[in-house]
Amino acid sequence: MHELTGTTTRRDDVVIGFVGGGSRDWAEKLMHALALTDEFGGSVRLYDVDYESARTNAQLGRKIQHQDETVGDWTYDAVESLDAALEGADFVVCSTQDPPAETFKHDLDLPKEYGIYQTVGDTVGPGGTFRALRAIPQYREIAAAVREHCPDAWVFNFTNPMTVCTRTLYEEYPDINAVGICHEVYHVQAWLTELAAEHLGIEGATYDEVDVTVKGINHFTWIDEARLRGRDLFEAVDAELATRDPPAYEPGDMSDLSVFGTNHEITFDLYRRYGILPAAGDRHLAEFVPWYLDPVTEPEDIHRWGIKLTPSEYRVDSWPKAEREREALLDGEESISVAAPNEEMVDLMTALLGGDAIKSNVNVPNRGQCPDLPDGAVVETNALFTEDSVTPLAAGRLPDPVRSLAETHVTNQETLVEAGFEGDLDLAFQAFRNEPLVTLDPAEIESLFADMVEVERDYLTAYDLDGADVLS
Repeated sequence: MHELTGTTTRRDDVVIGFVGGGSRDWAEKLMHALALTDEFGGSVRLYDVDYESARTNAQLGRKIQHQDETVGDWTYDAVESLDAALEGADFVVCSTQDPPAETFKHDLDLPKEYGIYQTVGDTVGPGGTFRALRAIPQYREIAAAVREHCPDAWVFNFTNPMTVCTRTLYEEYPDINAVGICHEVYHVQAWLTELAAEHLGIEGATYDEVDVTVKGINHFTWIDEARLRGRDLFEAVDAELATRDPPAYEPGDMSDLSVFGTNHEITFDLYRRYGILPAAGDRHLAEFVPWYLDPVTEPEDIHRWGIKLTPSEYRVDSWPKAEREREALLDGEESISVAAPNEEMVDLMTALLGGDAIKSNVNVPNRGQCPDLPDGAVVETNALFTEDSVTPLAAGRLPDPVRSLAETHVTNQETLVEAGFEGDLDLAFQAFRNEPLVTLDPAEIESLFADMVEVERDYLTAYDLDGADVLS
């Protein structure tokens, strides 16, 4: 993130409509960030199909407003309809997820029965495909509501699959002002500050001091320039690479590693081969190419790359765990410590309202910023946020071998969006079969797809299930 001086008149009437307002994660992050800003104030309307969860978050938001550290002036209300949340909104925040026990669990467990292991399962691969199929009808509805109730609002999407959700918003409402925001690049910037301290002696830097050129698609993003305080950070990357032996981790080596942890081994393997640095975590990178997850015959096999699989049990348990933590805050069993999240959403809002301009990485349709990827496809690059404007910045070309890897996924994502708008499950199957992780016999591919449709049938009512050849 890089700021340029701007001018603004404080506004106290900003309206934020939060879609997925019962969120167990992003809603609280937004509340903390708003509590610590005195640049603007207003109201947050929380909408969720789980109204009670949105109502609980409204209570939490009000409690955060009464903390000593809070300087922001905000009201929080749960609303019972999408229309009520978005009417006249200045900003729309999207953070949605279907119940993991009914969806995400199957996205991970059914492919595993066929020998396909996924480290995340929310962007590409079998899990990413079905999460996209579920999300497309939902994001069509959101875009249509924006068009009707707040056509000039800025829409911030935090939901995965980031590319498909953001692309759907634009396909439904081409004039929408929407950006997809992901924190993976922030994490890589933070890691680069650690390498700069170790190898270049640059101490005390923060991630937002690192200036990078970002290009690619979400979770398969790349950096070919990185600078900090006038130094080329690829000096530090090369110095770190020179210290590393080929990965040789054993399962026991992973016992203390979080499921979200990484040792950057896949990052360095890709950098070594292609000469450009991946700008996403190893867990995500592994799913875009078949080499790291195939062959995997046991969950522990992935440990050789210094990462873990994220088990479905973790996904399922995360919701009740988060609910218990939220209740503990509301009941006073746990104290509330207002702290800025490691996210830029409120800074971006401030810039759009006329505050200091900011450069940050976002996901928006390609209008030439990635000249070697298809026009109109959602890509991730830097963009400049100024008053009521987001301007994507030219990122340049990817190395041809990396571009070819990315293009496979762009084609799949575009195919899924088309399938979602047409309700065509056979077209969706073409994208599913084209996934690099789906390395099965053709008959098994059809069987896996049919099994996943059957178990998630209630979430796929927008598709012509009875007329699908792949299910016959």
